[in-house]
Amino acid sequence: MARRITGRGHGDPRTADNRAKVKDDYKPSRDEILRYIAENPDRAGKRDIAKAFALRGDDRIWLKDILRDLQDEGLLTKERKKLARVGALPHVAVLDIFGRDGDGVLLAHPAEAVGSGEPPVISIRVSRSGNGPAPGIGDRVLAKTFPTDDATGPAYTGRVMKIFEKRTDAVLGVFRILHDGTFRIEPVERRQPELIVDKEFQNGAKNGDLVEVEPARASRFGLPRAKVLAVLGSLTSEKAVSMIAIHAHDIPHIFPADVIAESEAVEPATLAHREDWRDLPLLTIDPADAKDHDDAVFATPDDDEKNPGGVVATVAIADVAAYVRYGSALDREALKRGNSVYFPDRVVPMLPERISNDLCSLREGQDRPALAVRMVFSAEGRKIRHSFHRVMMKSAAKLSYQQAQAAIDGAPDDKTGPILDSVLKPLWDAYAVLKRGRDGRQPLELDLPERKIILKPDGTVDRVVVPERLDAHKLIEEFMIQANVAAAETLEAKKQALVFRVHDAPSLAKQESLREFLQTLGLSLARGAQMRPAQFNGILERVRGDDNEGLVNEVVLRSQSQAEYSPKNIGHFGLNLKRYAHFTSPIRRYADLIVHRGLIAALGLGPGGLTQDEEARLEDVSVLISGTERRAMAAERDTVDRLIAAYLAERIDDRFDARISGVTKSGLFVQLPQFGADGFIPVSTLGGDYYIYDEAARSLFGERSGKGYQLADRVEVRLIEVAPMAGAMRFEMLTDPKPLPGSKRSFHKAKGRARASQSRPGSRGRRR
Repeated sequence: MARRITGRGHGDPRTADNRAKVKDDYKPSRDEILRYIAENPDRAGKRDIAKAFALRGDDRIWLKDILRDLQDEGLLTKERKKLARVGALPHVAVLDIFGRDGDGVLLAHPAEAVGSGEPPVISIRVSRSGNGPAPGIGDRVLAKTFPTDDATGPAYTGRVMKIFEKRTDAVLGVFRILHDGTFRIEPVERRQPELIVDKEFQNGAKNGDLVEVEPARASRFGLPRAKVLAVLGSLTSEKAVSMIAIHAHDIPHIFPADVIAESEAVEPATLAHREDWRDLPLLTIDPADAKDHDDAVFATPDDDEKNPGGVVATVAIADVAAYVRYGSALDREALKRGNSVYFPDRVVPMLPERISNDLCSLREGQDRPALAVRMVFSAEGRKIRHSFHRVMMKSAAKLSYQQAQAAIDGAPDDKTGPILDSVLKPLWDAYAVLKRGRDGRQPLELDLPERKIILKPDGTVDRVVVPERLDAHKLIEEFMIQANVAAAETLEAKKQALVFRVHDAPSLAKQESLREFLQTLGLSLARGAQMRPAQFNGILERVRGDDNEGLVNEVVLRSQSQAEYSPKNIGHFGLNLKRYAHFTSPIRRYADLIVHRGLIAALGLGPGGLTQDEEARLEDVSVLISGTERRAMAAERDTVDRLIAAYLAERIDDRFDARISGVTKSGLFVQLPQFGADGFIPVSTLGGDYYIYDEAARSLFGERSGKGYQLADRVEVRLIEVAPMAGAMRFEMLTDPKPLPGSKRSFHKAKGRARASQSRPGSRGRRR
């Protein structure tokens, strides 16, 4: 067996066997470049590749052109300034172990889809010493992956880093007793079948209970059967709908006894290692229904005559690191959860109430430990300097956004009146300065209003509202962004390891897809590797106020990469910032707690700093908390879908104004703007024409008529069917198809693209 040279990928031309063969005029073949990238995922930037193949001068320009060609051909993709084979596994991935091969070696598939083909098989390497994790069939694991040279066996090997909680084949459902006395399981997932439960497998379940069941093998005739494993709660009680999402997404929601005991035993922090800031009138400004307050703000004009018109802005954040120490039961549970999860009817917190709602909540008039940053800005909004402080503070007032805004707008109350001139107006003056800096920076400015579900006491939907976007919201947002930037800058300057919040520029493939779409509307997007948010803002400004405004905002949003956590900094594209880290919400995000610990360690601010063990695990932790964030978003979205579906279940056959929110080969997704809910219209119900999917134009058009429907079109629909527990709704289209933008020539071009797409192997519609 060939031995891999330590520290070099198998495809690196400078290995011991072939280093001498590299000549000055040597240029690697495309296959050699692709092989190197696949086998060296951590060293796959352009500079790394050039160095690996000893390319210099004009050869580096040649390499740049080759890499661009490989990306345009769909063979390579770019993530975090690193190139990767399309469909290749990331170097650190979540895997599901599904079986063993003939030699007893464990085999796994990636937990998330990779590419469009069959999922790759990974053989799991287990430590012979017995010191590492010992996974088994059915486990979900975090593993480092390595491509293999074996063309007949698994494409990768994996080294297990962590075993997640045990998985089973159990599914969730609602236990129903029918009129004839038989038992059924109503599905809570859109693609899950209905199940029959025999009486001996009822396991104490009652009508309306949310249950965990084990499906039996499907029979040849009739519905498949199942047995009840556990009763999770009754759907007749409050908070039942979010409980479905909690169990479906494996969200930890009950704190273990040792975590509760540890939180109850914590003693309040003292002035040791702290500056006394209790006389500084810091304010908390939060939603009216907020139960914990982890940030406070204050601002004054800068009295330095060298900085005319400048301001000093201060942000104080709850010092969670004072109570949650690395390796403790509290810390292990917080990392396991990764973040708090916010449902319309409940919050699943990252930390127990004793920490989140008491010791770390910046309550009005009570001493609380905090980590604060004091920032000095010029009159143009440019940050001149900043400094971090570990303090003891006392909030001067707890205000809601609406309360603070009303005071500024001329309607102060008993609480805001006494502090209007001394505290609130200087805050708004400072925000005006920071806004100048933001306007000059030009972050991505999408106009996509968020909706909030208001519930009745019984947990059902009362109404759906779009909260007004106030300057008070924008003030707090900009203060927090600047505090996050200051934290990242300080830690990077101190060469202290940290977890950055990173957001990559749109991939070349997404840029090209967006460019094709904009062309259908007569809009253009310049080509170039160095995209900037300002280029997207220019497009958004051109459509502001016209019929395509919602459509273009939606498509631009979908062209963006997903923000995530990483110990490697690539900047934040959306905010147009070179360095950014989450610092301002350590009560509800583990990433912020890591940043707090990093600041404490780097600046010598006392106990609770980042340890060497933590630094060594930052890559693994980043993968974990990025995953828990995606899990929370999916659970929150599913819960909203179920609540709205249940709310509309009594309105079958009603007509609604809707907007097309997704276009696929199989049909149209529509959103009801007044509810923020999605439903589906199958393409088979759209009429007598044969509809063709044009991915570039995000549309379905009739082959004969050329008329059709496009993303963001406003239409009228009728509600036909609702599955409340699955959050699924089916609609009928009432609006006639319209002529689509473009000439007859563009129509035939789109038709040709669609047919070409349909003829490609593995091509199929998807919700974008």
